[in-house]
Amino acid sequence: MTGLTQSDTCPPPMNDGGAVREVLDRISDKWSLLVIGALRNGPLRFGELEKGITGISQRMLTLTLKHLVEDGLVSRTAYPEVPPRVEYEVTDLGKTLVPLVIALAEWAIAHRDEINANRGGHH
Repeated sequence: MTGLTQSDTCPPPMNDGGAVREVLDRISDKWSLLVIGALRNGPLRFGELEKGITGISQRMLTLTLKHLVEDGLVSRTAYPEVPPRVEYEVTDLGKTLVPLVIALAEWAIAHRDEINANRGGHH
């Protein structure tokens, strides 16, 4: 493997706690992950997202979408129709997060019972 430096072949160091903390603070809340997961198959309107994400309030969905758009993970497109139509879609950057969101969701589903048993609770 010529031309590869050690940084190309080794995982990134975990000592950049600032970057890890900063990004995870923005994307690791459950609503952000669920919105990105809901948008993984294509654009949706606000009402479709609201129906598809169990338990999210209108206010929390509005805030979550605002943050995801600010971070460049989701795009918001308003179509000049009557009534106006607004769609949300995962951006190219957001698409790089989708497999990680799916993997985390699958892990959570697979291990929920075990975690709840360790906790002594049944949810």
